[in-house]
Amino acid sequence: MSAQLTLQAPTALPPADVAPYLERLWGEDLQHSNGAATFTLVVYEPSWLQQQLIRTGRIQGPLTGLMEAELIEAAKAAVPALDLPFSTAVMDQRLAWRLGQQPGSQEAEDLRGQFVDSAISSHMPRRLITLAPTVDGGRPLETLVAAYCPLPEEGAGGPACGDVVVLRGGRDVLKSKLELVQPLIPDELPCWVWWNSSLDEAPELLDALAPPPRRLVVDSSLGQPRRCIDLLVQRIAVGQAVNDLNWLRLRSWRESLAMVFDPPSRRDALDHVVQLDIDVEGDHPLKGLLLAAWLADRLGWQLIDSYPVDADGAGSGIGAEFQRADGSSVQFRLMPVPVGSPKIHPGALVGLRLICAPAGRPPLCVILCSESGGCMRLEAGGMASMELAEDVVPLPNESEEVEVARLLSGGHDTTNPLLAGAAPIAAKLLPS
Repeated sequence: MSAQLTLQAPTALPPADVAPYLERLWGEDLQHSNGAATFTLVVYEPSWLQQQLIRTGRIQGPLTGLMEAELIEAAKAAVPALDLPFSTAVMDQRLAWRLGQQPGSQEAEDLRGQFVDSAISSHMPRRLITLAPTVDGGRPLETLVAAYCPLPEEGAGGPACGDVVVLRGGRDVLKSKLELVQPLIPDELPCWVWWNSSLDEAPELLDALAPPPRRLVVDSSLGQPRRCIDLLVQRIAVGQAVNDLNWLRLRSWRESLAMVFDPPSRRDALDHVVQLDIDVEGDHPLKGLLLAAWLADRLGWQLIDSYPVDADGAGSGIGAEFQRADGSSVQFRLMPVPVGSPKIHPGALVGLRLICAPAGRPPLCVILCSESGGCMRLEAGGMASMELAEDVVPLPNESEEVEVARLLSGGHDTTNPLLAGAAPIAAKLLPS
């Protein structure tokens, strides 16, 4: 069993005293420890949904910023109660906004930044800085500081290896006090900035916290699709290391699709794709577009045109035409489909259908879906004349903290080249 980290009780300080306190902490009180030579992690952690669920009495505290089972169940129950579409995902910002219109004044202890997930703390960040805006926009700035220490398997004590800083208050207050944050980020260590909220929110604050060469972690399922994909493309273009949790959730889909074509008898079928259909939950298409863009990039397709299409009254779909390397056409359709129990994040994939027409052989139809019921729509229409390969994709049940911890463990000082290749194509696929 690997050593875990334990946080000491945080100390509340006046904002101006944070930097001097940390200098004194490491220069005098912990003079026998230089601190871990690892990285700085800056987290923007508003947790609007959890704050509003607590305020309206739908869950109890404390406020941790973690996606716990109680929060997920309460959020799903709130969707029909607030007359939102059943396809509204738990993390859809419209749910938190609608909750914000409801009455309520329940309070709870705020542990954001102090309650560190073990998946992240096990990497021993040298400094963890959390910006925790409150639903009370007028709340004055509060600052907390703590040191944390390794907990050995045997024996007691050990040198301190890092510290934690929490800045809590109204969002405008946090914006006005950013000069307190910048001196706390050591230049000699890598810095990750995890924007754990909608990309529509406070763009000037995001720009100030995450200039290159700091490594940026975002979730492109949170925010308006155009804003999300444009931010990915712009940051990648300037050479910043960008990590998208929405992209990482495609891992099992990409692996499952690759396995379908792993047998030698099917490998050349990828050179003869004629149609690609993707179904997504709700009206956020970006995850589906990233998967289509990855395929296009890997197979050398050129985008000819992209346009909105009718989605049978269920919202706007997206159509496109690609051209293969041999000049043949590939038709693409992305459709929103109604679901009764949506996933946590907007735009989750329901299913994928890929039709290949190799010369001299029966067409091959590949169908992947997130659950067996999701395959039915994609199974319709002319499947009897085709070789059918169908599978249910195993969906990972991992938290954002586990995904971020995986990024921290791997270094990743550049953008994943697959994401770098797919993002510009996805941006062109999304109609203006």
